[in-house]
Amino acid sequence: MEKSDFKIVFMGTPEFAVCILDKLVIENFSIVGVITAPDKPAGRGQQLQESAVKKYAVSKSLHILQPTNLKDEQFQYELKSLNADLFVVVAFRMLPESVWSMPPKGTINLHASLLPQYRGAAPINWAIINGEQETGVTTFFIEKEIDTGMVIERSSLVIGINETVGELHDRLMKLGAEVTHSTVLKISKGIDEPIDQLKLTNGELKNAPKIFKQDCKINFNQPASVVHNFIRGLSPYPAAWCTLVNHLNEKKTFKLFISDLTRLPVSSRTIISASKEGLLFPCQDKLLLITELQPEGKRRMHFKEFLAGNTIENWQIDTNKFDEE
Repeated sequence: MEKSDFKIVFMGTPEFAVCILDKLVIENFSIVGVITAPDKPAGRGQQLQESAVKKYAVSKSLHILQPTNLKDEQFQYELKSLNADLFVVVAFRMLPESVWSMPPKGTINLHASLLPQYRGAAPINWAIINGEQETGVTTFFIEKEIDTGMVIERSSLVIGINETVGELHDRLMKLGAEVTHSTVLKISKGIDEPIDQLKLTNGELKNAPKIFKQDCKINFNQPASVVHNFIRGLSPYPAAWCTLVNHLNEKKTFKLFISDLTRLPVSSRTIISASKEGLLFPCQDKLLLITELQPEGKRRMHFKEFLAGNTIENWQIDTNKFDEE
């Protein structure tokens, strides 16, 4: 297959973006440049770490730019000199208008929701947290207001009742690669017919703001189904957490990763128990089954491993924290 004359600059940073870039490379589009985040110190040794997109770009001998300032004149000069027809953005920073307005065919973005629903930084998490049964991906042209541009393509999929954000992330990543490829192909052939998001609005719009650690604290004073959605919507990252207290009044943070609904009634609002299937946490209406967790200072583990070295009856939901909810 001959390489396309249609020239693309790709912008992205995490693993989610790599899958989309790889699809464009496999389909022989001419990737004239890859823009990604600067290398950052990480880990105990604070050694410089390359982004997932940079590692991939290096492996494919693609031209890489890593600007610290997207408004820098030298960077914009180098970017313009690449003479790209289209910029493709996936999981990257907000772009100044001087950048996204540069290519003649515009700049497109892949967003992991069915826009206009779930605009924002964490659409996959919030779709699960809110108990949605369906989500998807959207390609659109970038404009001044974030995630509001003209929609080119949308594609949906069903969310599993116990699916975690990590699992859904991987499925959306693959779907996103197919939809981005289809979108780029349409634009290169001049057959794209973008639609105003206002025409796609149906009901109240839900947002997807960035999630911080303090947002991940579990409120057990809610129905078990709500807590279940919250846990799987944050698993494996950034992870839902709660504070437990033992018989010595020692408090520890526990991250919870895998949960499941039960029909078991609640007899105590704080006491945690164990069964053959997992640990049972009391919610407002039913007990919630937890099968994978991470005690403070330890690694993630299966509940059986945790019980091998701990007595769960020693731990209860911290009533002080619980009452504050």
